[in-house]
Amino acid sequence: MEEFYDMLFKRRSMRKFAEGLTISEKEMQAIRQQIDTLIPLEKDIRVRFKIVKRAETTARFGEYCLLMYSEQNAHYLLNAGYMLEQMDLFFAAQNIGACWVGLAKPKEKQYDGLEYVIMIAFGKSRPQDFRQDIAECNRKEVEMIWEGEFYRDIADVVHYAPSACNSQPWRIVSGDHRIQVYRNTVIKSFIPAKKLPYFNSIDMGIFLCFLEIALQYNQYSFNRKLCGEQDPDKRKIKIAEYHLL
Repeated sequence: MEEFYDMLFKRRSMRKFAEGLTISEKEMQAIRQQIDTLIPLEKDIRVRFKIVKRAETTARFGEYCLLMYSEQNAHYLLNAGYMLEQMDLFFAAQNIGACWVGLAKPKEKQYDGLEYVIMIAFGKSRPQDFRQDIAECNRKEVEMIWEGEFYRDIADVVHYAPSACNSQPWRIVSGDHRIQVYRNTVIKSFIPAKKLPYFNSIDMGIFLCFLEIALQYNQYSFNRKLCGEQDPDKRKIKIAEYHLL
């Protein structure tokens, strides 16, 4: 995935698209081919993807929507974020604007026996519509999300990951040869409290995608261990642990 490293800085959540431009058949073919190459976070979770016109959903922008369906095993929301963020970055590489759409719904709630999870709306954009200066990105200071001086070269990159309503639920503890990833459960957001854990779990999958791309690009080898959900009343839930080799 490290080929998408530069896209970590270029991508942005696109809600306006260039008038008169449309996704070509050649681009659509490339999108479908890319879907077939997506790397899962957990290979045993069965998933399916479907591209539909925006009118077949309640999304308010974009030309098309990429829908993801999944069996609801442990870590399926992490897996959804991890896989679809690869598509978000691929879209940016093709000058195709994209945006995660959490609250919109498709007409088809089930597909091939799998439940709908989330969608990305996309449409043709111009190169100048993408982020030109990463300093314009509205994110928390690194010190607010990353504890420890280890791997700050990685920290300075991954805190630009997108999240639902920019809630940025990730909290990191780094030590010698180890990065521990937590989900903060004390979040102020416009998202209803009952739905926030759902979307923030997807966000954590997005963050793991960013983290692994940055690690790979900087030639860090690692082993990843996903953790089980702990007591939801805790302020932080451990999501994953990386041992750097």
